[in-house]
Amino acid sequence: MDDTHETPAGHPRGADAAPLDGRAELSEFLRTRRARLRPADVGLPEYGRHRRVPGLRREELAQLAGVSVAYYTRLEQGNGRNVSAEVLDAIARALRLTDAEQAHLTRLAKPKTVKKKRAARPQHMRPALQQLLDSVAGVPAYVVGRRSDILGWNAPAAALFGDWSELAPEHRNWARICFLDERSREFFVDWEQKASDIVGYLRMDAGCYPNDPRLSALVGELSVKSEEFRNLWATHDVREKGHGVKRMRHPLVGELTLSFETLRLPDDCDQSMIMYHAEPDSASAQALRLLASWGRDASSVGSATR
Repeated sequence: MDDTHETPAGHPRGADAAPLDGRAELSEFLRTRRARLRPADVGLPEYGRHRRVPGLRREELAQLAGVSVAYYTRLEQGNGRNVSAEVLDAIARALRLTDAEQAHLTRLAKPKTVKKKRAARPQHMRPALQQLLDSVAGVPAYVVGRRSDILGWNAPAAALFGDWSELAPEHRNWARICFLDERSREFFVDWEQKASDIVGYLRMDAGCYPNDPRLSALVGELSVKSEEFRNLWATHDVREKGHGVKRMRHPLVGELTLSFETLRLPDDCDQSMIMYHAEPDSASAQALRLLASWGRDASSVGSATR
């Protein structure tokens, strides 16, 4: 798959990538949140059979939030400079935002001031974390950082997902793997949900680090190469990494249903350890034991993430 990581001609990479437009991000986020609500969802009458715009009108949202239409319009146009925390809370309640969405709105409306632009530095995982990963026998685990970069993993994770050491460091990235490697569609039974989750994580990163040139370059490249990424990015959905269940289809052991937990690292809020486990005495638990016993041989099989 030699062509999956080439950069389109003229597309910026690394430090040359332009930062994301904060005003546009705020504007589009509010617009898309408003568009997903109907008057009936928030207890308002729906006058008229034909509405020119999907979802709530600006005046309806302003009414729910208790602000003037002019004030809300300025905010939706990207001008959040003087907005108060109380107004943002009221708008978040009116839009029925999740906790992750409300945090994202706050970052977009009131971004932290950066006095001096610093070059993006590579992320590093502490050596002790790799020792911890290696000590977890039979449990696939890895550490992920900003931009969905995969920073470290253990042998069971390599047996399950494929040996990421065969990839160049800059290509050890879940977004690249999911959208640029066709094998991921076969590996993840619910690929659409996996793809949506990854884009939601990237959106959260964009709110925290709007001036990250590597993130801008990644989003630009994926937008050029993948229509599915482009469409998902345009929804402005955001997600926090959490816990859940994933179904996978491994070429050696077949289908597995695994639960996962996300552990945020206390000394670096941008890094998380993801651990997978199976229901005790289940077919998936037996499959994991087989993968662990096969070790490197299992990771050499052409799985989705290599």
